Amino acid sequence: MGVEILPLKSDTFKYSPIPYTSNPLRLCWHDILLFWRCRWSLFGILFPFTQWNCRELDELYPFSVPNVLCLALHGFLIILQFAFLISLPLLIFFPLATDILYVAVIAVVTFATSRILNGRDTIHRSTIGLNEDQHSKERWIYMNGVSVGKHWFQGNLDRLAMTFRRPVTGVHNPTYGVIFDLIQCIIERNFCYSTFDVRHSYALIKQSILDEKYDKVIVIFHSQGGIQGSLMMDWLYAELAHDMLQKLEIYTFASAANHFNNPRRSSVEENGFSNSTPRNAVRHIEHYAHDGDFVSRWGVLNFSQIRNRYEGRVFIRSGMGHLLNQHYLNVLFVLDENKRVLDQNDFMDSEITVTSEGAEDKAKDGLMDSILNGGKGGIGAIVEDPNALSQKVTSRHGDAETFQKKLKVKDYSRLWKYRNGGSPED
Repeated sequence: MGVEILPLKSDTFKYSPIPYTSNPLRLCWHDILLFWRCRWSLFGILFPFTQWNCRELDELYPFSVPNVLCLALHGFLIILQFAFLISLPLLIFFPLATDILYVAVIAVVTFATSRILNGRDTIHRSTIGLNEDQHSKERWIYMNGVSVGKHWFQGNLDRLAMTFRRPVTGVHNPTYGVIFDLIQCIIERNFCYSTFDVRHSYALIKQSILDEKYDKVIVIFHSQGGIQGSLMMDWLYAELAHDMLQKLEIYTFASAANHFNNPRRSSVEENGFSNSTPRNAVRHIEHYAHDGDFVSRWGVLNFSQIRNRYEGRVFIRSGMGHLLNQHYLNVLFVLDENKRVLDQNDFMDSEITVTSEGAEDKAKDGLMDSILNGGKGGIGAIVEDPNALSQKVTSRHGDAETFQKKLKVKDYSRLWKYRNGGSPED
């Protein structure tokens, strides 16, 4: 399996999204059009169904009573909310009082069902027994994506703690059903609307950055959490000095955000020459995505090719699946029987090549092969960040092409170096 380094991000490509600061209603319309264009990857949200490397921690593991309850409640909410949406035009034929009562009943049933899924707590912590003193100067924070109740959220925290051997604190982004969560995503990313959990996460991250006992603040966002993370980062850039943000590191999986800013601290060197390696406010941002995952297609993979629109290195695996534990961590950070991350896996051991061919068209053409292959694609992987990669290569070797052939994904993934309690060089 090879890793393709995409050419320099350009301002124009096949499908040019409008600026994220445009009219919100126009942005919503473009999101609907993008939804239709990416519809071919909808099946890739839940497939593969049987990738149960961690059993009880895997979201679709069928021999777990809490998992079955979560799936049943989500199934009920999908049917209820879909029926509600298609019935809305019929309300014009009924009295206003009847319409209000109908909407109120749907809202009460939705919130009551969601309360069973979500529980009452906003802040959760991983329950895996770890030596917290070993990494006491680090703060790990996680924010989840769509359709994640308290059980799956706790599973996410425990799987992250198991992978990186650090305690993880999570701010729960509650679910109100798949359909209503998707509507909330459109509102959040186009109207810059911040929910209670967004404000709570922002306060926690800001407090951690200002706390002198922490040298590093590592934040992980998944799915809708990427939208909320992009909003929080814009606030942080406005309120905190950029040198304070140097302790912050951001890692996303299947980010649904339509932008991810990381302003440069300066545009020129002191001597007046252009700075080819400008320092950003946040030193390390990495995004991980599957090319057959609808949410990644609707988010990071659509917007990351626009210059200055999506800052950070993007790692794209050829495959399907959207769930954090079952589809992302189980293939990017494979565990052995002792629940330790293996030093080798197919994706991280992929070698690097250079290509300029369209990635989306190849993923679409290989959809059926990916389904038949259990959700694993066959077109290699992609690393987007050609400036940083080419600079890193040429600085170590005179012959960049020769050196690239020897490098693998793990050589460029900073998050990989945190596995099993390790730490990357700063």
